[in-house]
Parts: sequence; structure tokens; C-alpha cells
Amino acid sequence: MTEAESETRPASIQSVDRALQVLEILARQGQGGVSDIADTLGVHKSTVSRIVSVLEARGFVEQLSDRGKYRLGFTIVRLAGATMATRDLGKESREICEALADEAGETVNLAILEGDRAINITEASGPLGIALRTWVGQSSPAHATSSGKVLLAAVPEGRLGQTLGDELERFTPRTITDLTELREQLQLISARGWSCAVEELEDGLNAIAAPVRDHTGDVIAALSISGPSFRLTPEAMDAFSPRLRGAALDVSRRLGFPG
Repeated sequence: MTEAESETRPASIQSVDRALQVLEILARQGQGGVSDIADTLGVHKSTVSRIVSVLEARGFVEQLSDRGKYRLGFTIVRLAGATMATRDLGKESREICEALADEAGETVNLAILEGDRAINITEASGPLGIALRTWVGQSSPAHATSSGKVLLAAVPEGRLGQTLGDELERFTPRTITDLTELREQLQLISARGWSCAVEELEDGLNAIAAPVRDHTGDVIAALSISGPSFRLTPEAMDAFSPRLRGAALDVSRRLGFPG
């Protein structure tokens, strides 16, 4: 599209469109100079220079030091990695979830955080007789679940109150409803690398969870084992926690986490 052809379009839309075209050109060609990009777009070099300066400041492009040309920058890689991690999360975790469920004998879930809710996206059932329910697609209050608390532990301190609001709903006598107490528990979870919920969402239901990280090290999901309290006792949770953390690390590594 030439400058003459785009004169009727709002300036903001033109700028966004041209910036995207610059990225597409660099993706196709691998690298390019301002003059080359301007010729391809049919616009003046000064237009491309302004666009490239903004893209460079945000990390979308970077300049090759000795050639005056540009290539796609790390921000593109980071965004692409985040997208692929989300898309691949269920697929990459399936085999690990099934193996963990077979070993533990209980239900294994993978959950992500959406606001103040933990949403289960993958589930594997263990071989033991009591089936609790199907949790896939279900959301639970984050403060009352092991997965939710692992995910909340990764929320920056300044955003935690905004995420949870002023009141924490009580579901059982064991539900943590005091925000100060919850913050203290989240600090402990961060330090030891896993969480537990002992009949906090439902009477008779216990669970433990560990964080799943993406290629940047950010916590993007939680892997959990849940079961009836008479079987998944506090002692059993302690015993299973190293294996759970190892499985969560396995999923993380499949998503590019180098740890």
C-alpha cells in the first residue's frame, strides 16, 4: 500500500498497519534496512525510520550492529513462546499427568489462573476406586484450592489484593478467609515449592499442587494431586510432594523452562 492509497485511512490505523507490515517483511527476509523496507512498502524512508524506532524501543526489532539493518527482536520470540506455551500446555502435560495419576492412585489436574479462580484444563484419573468428579473446565476459588494457592503465590504482592478483592469466601471451617493469613501461607508456598489444601474447599477433599513454569521462568499453571482425606492424608501429601514437584518440573521443561 502506498502513502497515496492510505491517505483516506485514520493515521493511527495506518501506523499500526505499517508497523505490522514491517514485522512481516523482516519475518520473510530475515533482515532489512530502512531503504529496503521503504521501497517494499512504497513509503518514504522517514516513515519507516519512525516506525522502526518505536519497534526497536519496544524490543520488536533490533539493529545489527555493523550493517545498519534490522531483524526481529526478542519481544517477538517472547510473545511467540508465551503463545505456544499456552497452546501446548495441555498436550505437553497429558502423558506426565497420566503417569503421575497411575503412581499416586489419585486424580491429577493441571490448572491455570483466571482472575481469582483456578481453572482446570487437563485431568487424569488414578486407578483407585473412588472417583471424585470430573474437574476439566471447572473453576474453583483460588484461595481455597492447592492449585489456586500455588498460582496466587506467583502473583506480585502489589496485585494480590486486587486479584482477590476484600473478602474471601468460606466453604468449610478450614477455608482461609483472612487475607493476612493467606499472604503468610503464600510466602511459605513460594519458599518450599508446593502447596496443600486440607478440606478447604470441600469436607473430605485434600489436594497438593506444584508450579509449572514457562520458558521465561514465570509460573503459568499448577499441577495437583487430589483425593479423599482418608487416603490423601497430610503424611501422604508430604510423601508425594517430591514426586509432584518433579512431575511439574518435567512439564515445565517441555515448555522450554531451563531449570
